[in-house]
Amino acid sequence: MKVEKNKVVSVSYELHVDDGEQGKTFFEKVEKDQPHHFLFGAGNTIPALEKALEGKAVGDTFEVFIDFENAYGDYDESKKAIVPKANFKENGKKNPEILKVGRVIPMQDDQGNQLRGEIVKIDYKGVHMDFNSPLAGYDLYFKGEIVNIREAEQEEIDHGHVHGPGGHHH
Repeated sequence: MKVEKNKVVSVSYELHVDDGEQGKTFFEKVEKDQPHHFLFGAGNTIPALEKALEGKAVGDTFEVFIDFENAYGDYDESKKAIVPKANFKENGKKNPEILKVGRVIPMQDDQGNQLRGEIVKIDYKGVHMDFNSPLAGYDLYFKGEIVNIREAEQEEIDHGHVHGPGGHHH
């Protein structure tokens, strides 16, 4: 079986990043026993990475360089916001476990788009959040292997993401 549209692809990889100043640095490693799963062709991963994987089979290796413009784009100062502290209350009460610098919180914008925001500062103005990808502004270097490929279930295709182990659960 080959990597192609509507296949669930599992990959292990090592990712290094380059900010253009410090050179390549290690970012993360995804092991074979806990691979990253995604629905190929559903727009759930970087298009340049999908292109590098297309047509490969289980056991094939890959190495790909993706510049920041074709990865997560440049770091964008306009993706920072100050959110009122009141927006973080649970059942009308302040939850000190939520409001911690460095915490990443899944959120939604006023159009219903899913966002991930990192708390970078808390002060009298509110909760300072950064909605940039942690990989914004970085060139990416992936080196990995195709661990598994399977047919996607119709429900996965309809929903546009992987279900079950390693995927989204409803």
